[in-house]
Amino acid sequence: MKKWMVTALVGMAALAIHIPAFAHFQMIYTPESALQKGGPIELKLVFTHPFEAGHTMDMGSPAAFGVLHKKKKEDLLGKVKPIEFSSLSNKGKAFEASYKLKGMGDYVFYLSPAPYWEGSESKYITQHTKMIVNAAGIPTDWDAEVGLPAEIVPLDKPYALWTGNVFRGIVKFEGKAVPFAEVEVEYLNHDVDGNGFVKAAKAEAPQDAFVTQTIKADANGVFTYSIPRAGWWGFAALMEGGKIEGKDSEVGAVIWVQAKDMK
Repeated sequence: MKKWMVTALVGMAALAIHIPAFAHFQMIYTPESALQKGGPIELKLVFTHPFEAGHTMDMGSPAAFGVLHKKKKEDLLGKVKPIEFSSLSNKGKAFEASYKLKGMGDYVFYLSPAPYWEGSESKYITQHTKMIVNAAGIPTDWDAEVGLPAEIVPLDKPYALWTGNVFRGIVKFEGKAVPFAEVEVEYLNHDVDGNGFVKAAKAEAPQDAFVTQTIKADANGVFTYSIPRAGWWGFAALMEGGKIEGKDSEVGAVIWVQAKDMK
């Protein structure tokens, strides 16, 4: 083997050793989840690594994107537009949409993305994701079950959490609670500016295990997490899915919640 090839292989091996395996998170992002009134909002659909603002994966066209409000679903696929979203290390294919909140109450935005092929794990990943926005403080649908293949049903209002509150949710797969489900937790550690992350981080993890925290649900599929810092937090319960084109697949149920400091 030629010397330059050996050097390259050694370098690649060293790089692989030093790349932490942070969790993939499907995001539905908007700056504020608790609004004083209705009106237009902007939404970003991004598949990324939120704590590190790391590698952003290319998304395919979503299979489903919509909103549930006062028990009625509205298909929003026609409002989705492709964008390029910048992480701190690359640019990835993502989507955005504009939506007008037409009145008071809860708006449960939900997304079923196209399966993403993760070559390093030889499997497809599909993370069904929810994010709830409230207008004027009137609760209507925040605890509603949308009916996604995999879904986290909140037991606390995802938009009305003080820093230090606990957030609880039920992990469901095909409509049934998942006992002892493993749930990954990540903090959106970099603000979003336009179609990308800002460079400055809000927090520093003392060790890789703090970047993606892992908790488990109880026998009834209920998990509890005490939120240590204001901002957006993502919860992803990951389950084994069926074969896609003969390949293994992972199905995720993701929900995003936002906490505020008491001032």
